[in-house]
Amino acid sequence: MRLAHLTDLHLLSLDGARLRDFANKRWTGGMNLLLRRGRHHQPRVFEAMVTDLNERGVEQIACTGDVTNLSLAAEFRFARGYFDRIAAGPANVFCVPGNHDTYVAEADGRFEEVFGDYCASDPEWRWDNGSPWPAVRIRGDLALVGLCTGRPSGWLTAHGVVGAEQLARAEQVLTDARLRGKLRVVVMHHPSAGPRARSRLRGLQDHEAFAAMIARAGADLVLHGHEHLDLAETLAGPGGRSVPVRCMTSATYADATARRRARYRIYTIVNGDGGPRLAAEEVRAFRPDRGTFETEVGPS
Repeated sequence: MRLAHLTDLHLLSLDGARLRDFANKRWTGGMNLLLRRGRHHQPRVFEAMVTDLNERGVEQIACTGDVTNLSLAAEFRFARGYFDRIAAGPANVFCVPGNHDTYVAEADGRFEEVFGDYCASDPEWRWDNGSPWPAVRIRGDLALVGLCTGRPSGWLTAHGVVGAEQLARAEQVLTDARLRGKLRVVVMHHPSAGPRARSRLRGLQDHEAFAAMIARAGADLVLHGHEHLDLAETLAGPGGRSVPVRCMTSATYADATARRRARYRIYTIVNGDGGPRLAAEEVRAFRPDRGTFETEVGPS
């Protein structure tokens, strides 16, 4: 089985947006789009990535958030249209929200409304009170546990939080006997390890509590986005075993420079005598001159 990790799409559509929609934090976000972000993130790049995913027949896909820029209703509909072109379908494409998908308070619940079937738990893993998070999916040897870390934050800040209730539920899931013998992958937006997790403006506010939960419950891989970089950190699992924590560059970077080149990573999962494990990785990178993705060789 192969699992693709992609993140930080920032698909922009201002269709139907009103001036009053920007009478909040969206004003600074909109200026950022005009001056910087809008030039770097191009929907055509994500369209090429969808083509590449479909041609390669990747079985499972995890997206770690920021599918939009300003969490406008039109942006969510626009992004949903692109996701619906992925041949694997919502049952095999798992997506969690980022801070840009929960940009302002009035957008609360919009991600779950529009992307509901892309973040829904399997029926037997749904919570009695109707909360969507954590979301849990079991696909063969793979167990995906999705967390929502996006919260509306103040102007010029982009930090996240898991929250005590979600942390307790995540630990309950990760230690559930039904996940025994599965490769447990936690999917979230904000970084949970390393100096970037500790950033007061951009990091995960309860990163210490998250790390303590992983130390008790364990996991096999933590995937995140937010930083637009290919990053590798670790967290300590039970018995001091290292849990890899991986980030990826934006899935819509259109630049030719190595730093701002769209990428996604494919993990190959095999099941041997010791159970399922990550056997190989492949990075697919965008070629602006060809408009296609190809395997990247060497450091990214």
